Amino acid sequence: MFDIPILWASWLNGLTTGAIYALVALGLTLIYGVLHIVNFAHGAALMAALYGVYFLFTRLHVDPYAALLVMLPAMFAAGYLLQRHLIARASRGNEQNVLLVTLGISIVLENLALYLFRSDTYTIDTPYALSTVELLGASIALPKVIAFAGALLACGLLMLMIRRTTLGRAIRAVAREKQGARVVGIDVERVYALSFGIGLACLGAAACFLLPAYYVNPRVGDGFVLIAFTVVVLGGMGSFAGALWGGLLIGVVESLGGLWLGDSLGQVGIFLIFILVLLFRPQGLFGAKA
Repeated sequence: MFDIPILWASWLNGLTTGAIYALVALGLTLIYGVLHIVNFAHGAALMAALYGVYFLFTRLHVDPYAALLVMLPAMFAAGYLLQRHLIARASRGNEQNVLLVTLGISIVLENLALYLFRSDTYTIDTPYALSTVELLGASIALPKVIAFAGALLACGLLMLMIRRTTLGRAIRAVAREKQGARVVGIDVERVYALSFGIGLACLGAAACFLLPAYYVNPRVGDGFVLIAFTVVVLGGMGSFAGALWGGLLIGVVESLGGLWLGDSLGQVGIFLIFILVLLFRPQGLFGAKA
């Protein structure tokens, strides 16, 4: 058995990681909820964002948190242009084609990164990388605390935007009934592109919060996107609240599982919960029955 302080520290570490999972999953669930497609390029886009933050730090000496001012608009613009001028045109309105296009984008980005950077792993060294914060007897790395707070803030702002703004109402209208939204004058194609851009902007924010305590290589996005898909299904496809709470739950389960079973088996609990949810509540924890 583990002591209470060890369990408490593991639980806190799980929450900090889970907030990042939630932020990545929110971008994925927004794209699914509006476009009704699974974005296979999500992991590769996160990898590209991490490289962006890395080079901003190493070449221009921009702190990863200050890089939010660059990465958010850059990733939004990349997502908007990708959907508007590549995905929409290549798919010709066929959802199956969209899946293939996003898969193709993922393959191109990962292989381009392998060509440019080989399979090397890069990290950055910030002045606060080894700083810690005491929380009720547990020492948590300062970058993880900042990532937790920043990811929750980003999630809250995104959910507020979806619920309270004109763009948010347009997004919800298109997600619920595309043809009805078109009839009342909503530019559906523009909403698609904006939603895709916002989804990738979430990845830009996640990369800025991640890199001070993480690493980047051409395959770094694969693990995150696998967990993000799990979070989206666990919370309920298209549910923002489900993505948030599902991400936090997955982070805690992974941390506690790693404590008991070791890092190599720490994710067993994640997929066990995933299987149980599919068996007993296939619509997800916060999803509605079809």
